[in-house]
Amino acid sequence: MPAASQPTIGRRIKAASRKVRELALVGHALASTRHPVMAQIVPMRRCNLACTYCNEYDDVSKPVPIDEMVRRIDQLARLGTSIITISGGEPLLHPELDQVISRIRHHGRVAGMITNGYLLVPERIQRLNNAGLDHLQISIDNVQPDEISKKSLKVLDKKLQWLSEHANFHININSVVGGGIKNPQDALTIGRRAIELGFTSTIGIIHDGDGQLKPLGGEERSVWNEMRSWKKKNYSQFNQFQEAIANAQPNDWRCRAGSRYLYICEDGLVHYCSQQRGFPGVPLGEYSKADLKREFLTEKTCAPHCTISCVHQISYIDHWRAPQSTTTTPGAAAGLVNIEL
Repeated sequence: MPAASQPTIGRRIKAASRKVRELALVGHALASTRHPVMAQIVPMRRCNLACTYCNEYDDVSKPVPIDEMVRRIDQLARLGTSIITISGGEPLLHPELDQVISRIRHHGRVAGMITNGYLLVPERIQRLNNAGLDHLQISIDNVQPDEISKKSLKVLDKKLQWLSEHANFHININSVVGGGIKNPQDALTIGRRAIELGFTSTIGIIHDGDGQLKPLGGEERSVWNEMRSWKKKNYSQFNQFQEAIANAQPNDWRCRAGSRYLYICEDGLVHYCSQQRGFPGVPLGEYSKADLKREFLTEKTCAPHCTISCVHQISYIDHWRAPQSTTTTPGAAAGLVNIEL
């Protein structure tokens, strides 16, 4: 496999500028608790794949109209949101995705996206560059496609090469171990390929077929430990919570979902996260600073067994302050456990 091309001066300048903006938002988050640090927004619930473990897609939904997406991004900016990540479904199916990204950057926010990568070609990558995308993540589940997932390195490797050659944004490749994954060693192959191409690499754990999280087995543990030892240069290095999850044990932490982290579904409702849809279920246009303050101080009883990495990592910013004085019990849902290393 060919190695990654060397970054151009222009790419280095863009990466340096992105890092400065990100350091500024971390400083802002440390200085004030009165705004969301990250919001994940869904412009398209439909997906072109059907991974058996995933509960975050359908095959019928229409894209959210661009005027409505612009309003939602404006509302997130009104709340002071620092990072807006686009997810789905498959966001690349949205016909006006470039406008969504451009609107995020119009407000000076960091723009991220989670995609399966199937629709990436050089021309599409260049459009993402032009729109101002900052970060892109692709989850690759295996080396060869199987009945569990078609997100395989065999299918996506050419897409990765194109990203290495053309993308001006940061790229992270997430591999997985756990229930349903036939060969844990695939995660190492995928991670090494990501690093070879100049990307960062993370690893996740998925539930078994019954939606339950079980301790990692011997080979899975070996793979997990090896990838955990790789040097990390991004925020995913804040991963202390992962050891308990790998052992199927609870974590003791203060979840700030609904305040520092928001999940906005395709209907424009605010939820704690992708696995707790319906809580609190308030329209984004009605979400206020008072809602942010209430949820910042509200303990979620699902927190000890939470496996949503971005919520853990965003909550690290405030782990040392503001004990939570009220309690809520969201519903439970099974799905992808996306533990980033």
